[in-house]
Amino acid sequence: MAIDVILGLQWGDEGKGKIVDYLAKSYDVVARFQGGPNAGHTLKFDGKKFVLHTVPSGIFRAGLINLIGNGVVIDPTTLKKELENLDSAGFEYRSRLLVSKKAHLILPTHRYLDAANEAAKGKEKIGSTLKGIGPTYMDKTGRNGLRVGDILLDEFQQRYNNLKQKHLGLLEALPAIDFDLEKEEKNWFGALETLRSLKLVDGEYFINDQLSQGKKILAEGAQGSMLDIDFGTYPYVTSSNTVTAGVCSGLGVAPRTIGEVIGITKAYCTRVGSGPFPTELEDEMGELLRKEGAEFGSTTGRPRRCGWIDLPQLRYTIMLNGVTQLAITKIDVLNIFKEIKAATHYFYEGKNRMELPYDLCGVPVKPFYESFDGWQQSLADIHEFDELPAAAKGYLSFLEEKLGVPITMVSTGPERSSLILKNVGAEV
Repeated sequence: MAIDVILGLQWGDEGKGKIVDYLAKSYDVVARFQGGPNAGHTLKFDGKKFVLHTVPSGIFRAGLINLIGNGVVIDPTTLKKELENLDSAGFEYRSRLLVSKKAHLILPTHRYLDAANEAAKGKEKIGSTLKGIGPTYMDKTGRNGLRVGDILLDEFQQRYNNLKQKHLGLLEALPAIDFDLEKEEKNWFGALETLRSLKLVDGEYFINDQLSQGKKILAEGAQGSMLDIDFGTYPYVTSSNTVTAGVCSGLGVAPRTIGEVIGITKAYCTRVGSGPFPTELEDEMGELLRKEGAEFGSTTGRPRRCGWIDLPQLRYTIMLNGVTQLAITKIDVLNIFKEIKAATHYFYEGKNRMELPYDLCGVPVKPFYESFDGWQQSLADIHEFDELPAAAKGYLSFLEEKLGVPITMVSTGPERSSLILKNVGAEV
């Protein structure tokens, strides 16, 4: 049995949570493989809204096992709040939520460092979510981080103190910022008790044992492919591998175990924070997209930058991920537009090109667009692809042709039920 993968193909916020939640009923295990509480996966059903930052999006499906993999970085304080929200909503999770012992911990001083580093950069800031993600991954690669399994050790407090002192030394060279470390530490150590009460497992053995038993597994990505530490718009990226390759290191599985790769893209494009965004609309049209799409970060609340869909960018991330199926989200946001556009190629260094330049931050690119008539009607009551307006079907067919991957899902709204299935060739 293979591991199917679901991940974002843009700069995050593609609507992965809803698609994972929908697909989860066909799986035995949903596993997060990278990122941390900088992620915000929003799900809406039964008239309620839930935002998950660390817990896999399969947690709302009864009987389904959810694993937080070793590639994830965990802030116990954030995790505790998420679990309290699940408790309040009446969802049973303790028998179904597993945490890899090799996942790294975000300390209060990681968040302190994150905020101080961002303050020091001034206008050059990268737009960090200030959740401590970067400093935590730096300690991981620097080989002095703390892992979930360490909280079970007698010498954990000493290990914590040693790392804290290292961080305080680094902070002396950074601008002073307002951060109540004593208060944050109190909350953090209190939240450790919640973490200790969960099922802590050797994630790599667990996931491979599930595979050997023939269980169906869905790997859930966070952020988006254009934020990948190696292949994203560096340095305006996150600190982990957000592409399919990250599944292997983030869960402890072999490349041959990867099955279907379901790539998620909005019907337009957004980005939060700093960094290049070739199709960004810095005008009334961009503001209208933001308004119609309610484009504000589920983690930070920051307004998202908005623009038309970018096909060179999508072809790039489809290539990197080995995408076998596409899910198009938020097509309903385009309902009111008379004209819709898609960037088909770039012009830079004197040529028309389909490829992204080595450094999208340093090479100015000019996107060229193809225009489409809008459908200017609601899609709320449409549940079959053939029932879509001709203009909407034409737009989707164009995307499918140019991207070279079949579209198997089209999301027409935030609710769990607002999803159209189209030519689902692979069994998922």
